[in-house]
Amino acid sequence: MNDTPGWTSPGSAPSDGQENGTPPPADQPGASSGKWSAEQPPPGQWSPPGAPPSVPAQAGPPRAQARGGPGPAGGPGWGGGAGWGGPPPAAQPGVIPLRPLGLGEILDGSVSVLRRHWRTVLGLTVGVAVVTRTCDILLERLLASAPAEIDPSASPTEALDQLGDAIQSTLVTSLISIAITLIGTLFTTAVLTVVVSRSVLGRPVAFQDAWREARPRLPQLLGLTLLLPLIGAAIVAVALVPGLASHTDAGLATTTLLCFAALPVAVWLMIRFSLASPALMLERQGVTASMRRSAKLVRGAWWRTFGVLLLTGVLTLLVSLIVAVPFSLVATVADGGSGIDSVLAGGTPHFGWAYVVITAIGSVIASAVTLPISAGVTVLLYVDRRIRREALDLKLTRAAGITGYGAQPPGGGHPGS
Repeated sequence: MNDTPGWTSPGSAPSDGQENGTPPPADQPGASSGKWSAEQPPPGQWSPPGAPPSVPAQAGPPRAQARGGPGPAGGPGWGGGAGWGGPPPAAQPGVIPLRPLGLGEILDGSVSVLRRHWRTVLGLTVGVAVVTRTCDILLERLLASAPAEIDPSASPTEALDQLGDAIQSTLVTSLISIAITLIGTLFTTAVLTVVVSRSVLGRPVAFQDAWREARPRLPQLLGLTLLLPLIGAAIVAVALVPGLASHTDAGLATTTLLCFAALPVAVWLMIRFSLASPALMLERQGVTASMRRSAKLVRGAWWRTFGVLLLTGVLTLLVSLIVAVPFSLVATVADGGSGIDSVLAGGTPHFGWAYVVITAIGSVIASAVTLPISAGVTVLLYVDRRIRREALDLKLTRAAGITGYGAQPPGGGHPGS
């Protein structure tokens, strides 16, 4: 099995002795050279790949007839007709065909999950987005203190203290907001992984069933979700050590070079472990075991995995902007432009409740659409890698109750083997 969807066409490799020449035409009875006998069987009628059975093709050379003709003992070819009809169609009990997937099929499958199970998916994502966005608004408006402003006329020591207070206030608010978002993302990822996995098999899925199956894995998923960003942050932090330890130009230059080297390493590791979440949820493995499992699945396909995830991120970002920009414009008009005026005046932006509520609605709608697509792409990419490496499609067809899939064609062997 190669790295492109489908199989290699049967008989596509050149036969022995035909690489460097063309056999004499079959309609010349006297033509004989080397390996070809002067007595040949009468030319037969056979259909080339992709030709309708009712339109016979011209007779081909004897070896081509042997390759392109029907199966043994006059039986039909693998395509079900008199000639090659291509490989048998892949089983598709759910949102994807059970064979190696292309990029378009992965994206289409994630959208199909949203379309087929929109009640469960949108109910989950909208609910989580509303709760997290409401918590952020309440935190920002009611609990968080106003950021400390730095007095331009303050002495260097006073300015440094004011800067520290401002950073501390912003950091506390940001950490609480990140924690709220993390909990919402964790909950959404766990349930959507189960929803997508059942959609692959074409099974109905309800929120209660998905939650019951995902709930026992939440502690491990939380550990994985915290560990991966910490690994990336640790790599970048190591690069910052020379600059922080030595306040010299040489230390600053070294830090800059190390940061340029650390960022690609962090990205490489994040892609290498990008399939750890579905491995943890669907294979019920631990944190470190799921990371090793992801590294094994991504091995040999890092660039493809990176490209699929990058394109998915760009598409979801565009969708978010398409949804958010109109809401932001409406919110600015409804707010009367007070927030923009405060920014232009050089102060801290202060937006009214109308602006906050309208932009929050746009954010909820964008999250409800993009979160299922992102989760679906990750899970389907995991399924694709297992199909390519471990023939998971055969196990999935058995789990879906499909019989006869993967049976050998007449004469033994597999198409494209």
